[in-house]
Amino acid sequence: MEIFFYNTLSKKIENFVPRDTIKIYVCGPTVYSHTHIGHARTFVTFDILIRFLEYLGYKAKYVRNVTDVGHLSGEILEGEDKIVLEAKKEKISPFEIVDKYMFEFFKMMDLLNVRRPNIQPRPSQLIPEILEAIDKLIEKGYAYVTETGIYYDVSKFENYGKLSGIKKEELIKHRIEPDPTKRNPADFALWKFVDENYPLQWKSKYGNGFPGWHIECSIMNLKFLGETVDIHGGGMDLIFPHHENEIAQSEALTNRQFVRYWIHVNFLTINGEKMSKSKGNFITLKDAIEKIGNPEILRIFFLTAHYRSMLDYNEKAIHDAKEILEKFYRTLDYLNFAKIFSSGNLDITNEVEKLEQNILNALANDLNFPEALKNYVEMSNLILSNYEKISKECAKKVYEIFYRIGNKIFGIFKYYNPKIDEKTKNLINELLEIRDKLRKEGKYELSDKIRSALLKFGIEVFDTKEGTKWRLKI
Repeated sequence: MEIFFYNTLSKKIENFVPRDTIKIYVCGPTVYSHTHIGHARTFVTFDILIRFLEYLGYKAKYVRNVTDVGHLSGEILEGEDKIVLEAKKEKISPFEIVDKYMFEFFKMMDLLNVRRPNIQPRPSQLIPEILEAIDKLIEKGYAYVTETGIYYDVSKFENYGKLSGIKKEELIKHRIEPDPTKRNPADFALWKFVDENYPLQWKSKYGNGFPGWHIECSIMNLKFLGETVDIHGGGMDLIFPHHENEIAQSEALTNRQFVRYWIHVNFLTINGEKMSKSKGNFITLKDAIEKIGNPEILRIFFLTAHYRSMLDYNEKAIHDAKEILEKFYRTLDYLNFAKIFSSGNLDITNEVEKLEQNILNALANDLNFPEALKNYVEMSNLILSNYEKISKECAKKVYEIFYRIGNKIFGIFKYYNPKIDEKTKNLINELLEIRDKLRKEGKYELSDKIRSALLKFGIEVFDTKEGTKWRLKI
């Protein structure tokens, strides 16, 4: 099927033409602080994008970095490394800061069922490659050395600003206290020199220092995905300067198109306001999950708005997402019941398959999450209103489709625990009490018949130290 994505570079929706292996790079976190729910929206979005492509049969090679050095503070990155600043605040080493927040990030992504990338590089592991690229940029006339560092000269790159649309005369507005050693305020650091006491530094022929944030991602792309990447993305806040600078560096190095399709995820607001620590409405992903309980509620919440639209985090939105998720769980429960106990003969497989195609069509249309979710809810409603009438065979087919979409594309059902109605549960428990009594009396043949009969109806029985246990066989 044809796939369309909005390309930030062209400012229009374009037909996505896949290759044998789709190369995808997403800018990961700078691990100096807790992951927040805005980050989660971005990473869940790309998780669903990759799941969708794989659902269609494509192979993806996914790289998402972890920034462990070089992300500078300041309005446009003219200050100190954020990791070093946090290390001073917490009175521990920068390496401890990196490990602390990196492993927390991994844990949060696992809880959200965001699958890990094929490769998760860290710039501190690629210093030789970064310095080699800087050498080439100097040789080609795109970079120069000053007393304070090595800088990229944006005036040398003819199409600088083509991603963000920023004009060169506007660039000076985005710098605070520009380095007087630079040729112009818009130039950005490839390598920053530091004194001998600075906690994060590496040797180079130019002087001890550390790499700039932008060159890191260029090199990680080039090393692990090659000169041209199919999809590169992140949050909208990265369009300028980060992704703009990545283009300038990478294309100067290779003389080739750096990225075919740029995809960016919009911001998350909190009760209608921009999330900010100063406003007291900064919500970490850890706190959100602890409060909500089931991380899959967040995945449903992120599906309620188009990824390029603003999304507001509030109690009603989370409550609504919880109700939708519970409906999906209930749908699986009733399908499990129908697979075992139904005596109907209705077949709704065709209607369900049409809704599956609607979901795929919606996602192929620039990841239209709300439309895809709407059709999935409609599929759920169709099943819930007919589960008593459908045949066992239909229930099995529909279960497979419904579960596959939720699990493979939307990334839910990791926390689903099958249930059946109370009457059936009570009946099973009564039968197991009879079985236990027969076992105590040594009538094992009869007790085994009860166990075998239950298994025919999809009920697995286990004898444990804590007593007899049972579950639905899925």
